[in-house]
Amino acid sequence: MTYDALIDAAAPVRDGEAIPLDALRAWWTSAIGHVGLIDVEQFPRGFSNLTYLVRAGGDEYVLRRPPFGVKPGIAHDVLREGRLLTALRPSYARVPRVLALCEDAGVIGAPFFVMERVRGLIVRGELPPSLAFGASQLRALSNAAVDTLAGLHAVDWHAPGLDALGRPEGYVERQVSGWGKRWAAARTSDVPHVERVIAWLTANAPATRDATLVHNDFKFDNLVLDPADPTRVRAVLDWEMATIGDPRLDVATTLGYWIEAADPAPLRALGIGITALPGNWTREQLVAAWESATHRDAGDPVWLFAFGLFKVAVIAQQIFARFAAGHTRDPRFAHLDAAVAALGALAERAIEVRRISALS
Repeated sequence: MTYDALIDAAAPVRDGEAIPLDALRAWWTSAIGHVGLIDVEQFPRGFSNLTYLVRAGGDEYVLRRPPFGVKPGIAHDVLREGRLLTALRPSYARVPRVLALCEDAGVIGAPFFVMERVRGLIVRGELPPSLAFGASQLRALSNAAVDTLAGLHAVDWHAPGLDALGRPEGYVERQVSGWGKRWAAARTSDVPHVERVIAWLTANAPATRDATLVHNDFKFDNLVLDPADPTRVRAVLDWEMATIGDPRLDVATTLGYWIEAADPAPLRALGIGITALPGNWTREQLVAAWESATHRDAGDPVWLFAFGLFKVAVIAQQIFARFAAGHTRDPRFAHLDAAVAALGALAERAIEVRRISALS
C-alpha cells in the first residue's frame, strides 16, 4: 500500500502574506531560468518562517521567507538557512537541494531562498484516518526519528560551510541565557511557572561537553516521511536555528515536543501530539535510545526536559506576542498563551518529581 494521497498539501495564501508574483517571476527568470507562469500556494501548518509552494514550468519548488513583523535574528535568517543546506547536503542527504538565494528584500519584501520540494508525508497532531498505523508502526517511527537525530549528530561539522555555524565553547550556558533574554523580550504577561523554571535551569545548567551539528528544532512535523513506507525518513526540514553545539540540547528540544498521553490538554491540543498515541516511545525511552545510538551520556534528563519545555514555551510566546501586536492574523496563535503556561507548569512538575515521563 502507498500513501500518495497523504503527501503534505499546500493551500491558498493567507490574507496579508501574499507574494508579488510579477516581481517573483522577473527574479525567477534571471536567477533560475525562464518558466512562464508561476503559481504560489502556502504550506499552512508552520509556526515560524513562512513556507510557500511554487509551481513553475511544470515543477514544484519551496520558497522560504521570514514572517511579517519580526526583528532580524538567527531564527528568521533564511539566507543563513539556505547557505547551511547548501553546505550540508554533500555530507547529509536528508536535506532539500537549494536552487537560489535572494538577498534583495525589495523583490518580495524580504530575503528568501528557493529549494526543491521533497514530496512526502508530514505527520502532525493527528494521524490521517487512511494511514493504517498501529502501535508497531509508531514504535518503528519513534526509532526512525531517533536514528535520524543520531545520524545528524554524526555529521562532520568541520566541513567547509558548516564549521563557521557557531561557537561550541560555552554553548549550554549561552543557550540558557539567550532563551531567557528572548523570553523577557516577548513577555506579554507574568507567567510564574516559567519564571521559576528559568531560575532553576540557570542554577543547574550542566557544563558544555562535545560539539556536533545541532538542528535545534527536531520534531516529528519537521520530518518528511516516505509515502511508500511512512516509517522511513526522507528529509529533515526547518534548519533555521541549526548551529554547532552540545547535542544533548537537541535531545532537550525533541523532549519538549514529545507529548505523552498523560500530559495537560493544552499541550496535547498544540497539534504536535502523535507521540501521545499508543506505541510511541516514552520520553525516557527516547533518551535511552539516543544514548545507545550515539554512545553518549545524556546527563540529567530532567534538566534536558525542563529546558526543552522552556524553549518551546518561549517560541510559543514569541508567536503569541506577534499575534497580540497584530503582525499576524493566524487564528491558531490566539490561545498560545495557555500553552505557554501549561509548558511552564509541566516543567515545574518534572523538576518537582525528578522524572520526565508519567507526570500526571
